[in-house]
Amino acid sequence: MFQDKTLTCKECGKEFVFTAGEQEFYAEKGFQNEPQRCKECRDARKNASRAQREMFTTVCANCGKEAIVPFQPNSDRPVYCSECFAAMRNAQQ
Repeated sequence: MFQDKTLTCKECGKEFVFTAGEQEFYAEKGFQNEPQRCKECRDARKNASRAQREMFTTVCANCGKEAIVPFQPNSDRPVYCSECFAAMRNAQQ
């Protein structure tokens, strides 16, 4: 029923394919309009409206490697890198 369509992005002018599967999804959701932007431009537009998280650099309390975390570390609680945090979490389960 649906066939792939080639559309032109109104943001960057690049051609992109509106696949049959995407068209079917749009129809199931009741969307009336075809997409006007390519995936890259849609993603860029979504990310532009999001507030950028401030990241902080610290040292892992377990292994001593550098860890980047989305909160301001303070000295009363240990901070772990993602690997050590995941290992500790799995050990508790």
